[in-house]
Amino acid sequence: MKIHSLLVLIAVGLGACGAQEDQFDASGNFETTEYVVSAEATGQLQRLAVEEGDSIGANQAVGLIDTTQLHLKKAQLQASIEAALQKSPNVSAQLAGLQQQVQNLQKERQRVVNLVEANAVPSKQLDDLDYQLAVAKKQVSVQQSALGTQTSGISAEANALRVQIEQIEDQLQRSQVKNPIAGTVLTVYTEPSEVVSYGQPLYKVGDTKRLILRAYLSGDQLTRVKLGQQVRVLVDAPGGERREYPGKVEWISSKSEFTPKVIQTKEDRVNLVYAMKIGVQNDGSLKIGMPADVLFE
Repeated sequence: MKIHSLLVLIAVGLGACGAQEDQFDASGNFETTEYVVSAEATGQLQRLAVEEGDSIGANQAVGLIDTTQLHLKKAQLQASIEAALQKSPNVSAQLAGLQQQVQNLQKERQRVVNLVEANAVPSKQLDDLDYQLAVAKKQVSVQQSALGTQTSGISAEANALRVQIEQIEDQLQRSQVKNPIAGTVLTVYTEPSEVVSYGQPLYKVGDTKRLILRAYLSGDQLTRVKLGQQVRVLVDAPGGERREYPGKVEWISSKSEFTPKVIQTKEDRVNLVYAMKIGVQNDGSLKIGMPADVLFE
């Protein structure tokens, strides 16, 4: 009888431990932040150095769309700028003659002023010089205005061409395929040598170093959870073990929804629950779509 009672106690104790291990506050599946990298230019995809499962860094150049026509257009615009600038007038050279004429008339006027004051020549001669000097200065002003207009037009033409070059350089930058985040390539949609168009998906990358566990709470559990709270995340491991990861509550839905089919039984799916997201650092063992349980601390 004593042996039988002892076996019963052991069985009850083991059953209680097993039941305790199976208890959890919430459950869900891992997901990640995914980015679909699309072409930002149109042309032949000359290079795309990514394969599914590759780990790639942020801002890493992984591909190139043909830029031949862009480089040719840029060279043409640069040549047009040089040609336009060669038409720029030599302002100082073209004004030199008129300015010299003004200086000569000013010297002559001073000489005549002295003669008029000495009553050696009539004052009309000074009046004539003043008129000639005014005409010469007017000619300088008109010529300066004309040359300024011509120079401004050439400068505007060159600046417009420079803007086009900046647009070409922007297109050259966009022809490079750069990876937006450090992560793992999940799906590749196209291959090198294919002609792609603007906005066409090239590949999908996910941040697998940090996964998100989307779990679900019942209404009466909401008071037990808050943003920033540390929780324990449990996943199945080989040999029936349970591996534990620290997690942090990063988002709790403000609206209820019906329980997703992948989470509960058909009977429980009629219940309303609240979605939550828990951030978990991945040591390489966690996979997208893997189920996990949550224990609130």
